[in-house]
Amino acid sequence: MVTIYALGGISGGHFNPAVTFALGIVELIGGPVKGLLGRKLFLYWAVQIAGGIAAGFCYRSIFAHGISVGPTAAEFGVPNVGILEIIYTFMLCFVVLNVAVAKENQPNQYFGLAIGGVIFAGAYGAGAVCGGCFNPAVALGLDISHFSHFNPKWSPLYALCQLIGGALAAGVFRFVRSSNFTDAKEEPTESVMFLSEFLGTYFLVLTVGLNVLAKSPAAGYSIASSLMSMIYALSSVSGAHFNPAVTLAVLLSGRAPDMTLKRAAGYVGAQLTAGKLASMTYVFVYSDQSTSSTSLGPGGRYGLVAVGVVEVAFTFLLCFIVLSVAVSPRTMSTSKYGFCIGACVTVGGNAGGPISGGAFNPAVALGLAATGPFEHIIVMILTYWGFQFAGGALAVLLFRVTHAADVDSGDTELTKADIEVNELLKAVVQVNEPLKPVV
Repeated sequence: MVTIYALGGISGGHFNPAVTFALGIVELIGGPVKGLLGRKLFLYWAVQIAGGIAAGFCYRSIFAHGISVGPTAAEFGVPNVGILEIIYTFMLCFVVLNVAVAKENQPNQYFGLAIGGVIFAGAYGAGAVCGGCFNPAVALGLDISHFSHFNPKWSPLYALCQLIGGALAAGVFRFVRSSNFTDAKEEPTESVMFLSEFLGTYFLVLTVGLNVLAKSPAAGYSIASSLMSMIYALSSVSGAHFNPAVTLAVLLSGRAPDMTLKRAAGYVGAQLTAGKLASMTYVFVYSDQSTSSTSLGPGGRYGLVAVGVVEVAFTFLLCFIVLSVAVSPRTMSTSKYGFCIGACVTVGGNAGGPISGGAFNPAVALGLAATGPFEHIIVMILTYWGFQFAGGALAVLLFRVTHAADVDSGDTELTKADIEVNELLKAVVQVNEPLKPVV
């Protein structure tokens, strides 16, 4: 992150052959990248790999041993490590393209934070399986400097997977940011918005599951980083909700006229689909191990009352912060909004994770519940969803009070629309009686 801020204005701050590859493809297909194709691209690759190898020998001279590239345990093989290197290299390159290249996001001061956040997200989740390279210069540098245990099988395989991830990122960027490839100024279509919500939610839920299965000591920070990075990447496309409770809050807030009921339903469908697919991904990665540790439900000695308090409170916090820093014209932030929203996950995950699992998101709840005992799935999903949607509705109630000044009107009387929304909110909040788990 710090070197991106230091040198991004000089060389672009790629520091990764997969990123350079993705940028080269974007230029090749007519995107907003100029002057990289040809000799310059290969020179970038050469100096990046040389830098990786030099760094490898540097730490070897200090510690007198190297680091092997490959699976972290015998039960993980080529499919397990390969899919994670592809996925998180895709995420890294996709975030780079969106925060550093996409015209809609320029200029900004969050680019380095967003890019660095991907590494934090992937290192603690995927790193427990594949080592978390996401960069051919890292993979080759680690392997070559560890010459006493050099295994030419793994570093070339990692590099290939990483280049595939970069190429896929360029292709998806072309679809999501189609206006960057033409002279016409086009607004994102609803299908692009739904894809945006799918992508952001997928990486969020995947990072949740991988951190839980890895028993990560920094799960709250890793998960928050994945959310923050994808918010910065895609907020200008779909608003970057990545959470059905947030979508409900935005819909009911009355401050987003483009958020129709039909569009909100599409968002929620994309988010829930992404949550399910993400759970299938981490179950595949840990296919030879038990994934029961990701099942949804109260932790330890806690019951549903404790779960309800935690899920309502922190979903409320998350939705209220989203409305305040990303929706309200009076308190909207142009640079820190992603960090603020991600920080809610850090706070909630560290404080409430041991009690409820720290979902605060119906898509996350669906992903976690999908790996649990079947007889608990439906009850737990509906219970958690009730708590989370109630938290979102409560956030709207408070937001409409604290941010009433957003409405530019001298008339203090409630409009008919205001009254209808308030009645709907009351109905949502009242229907929140905890369900008893199936025995």
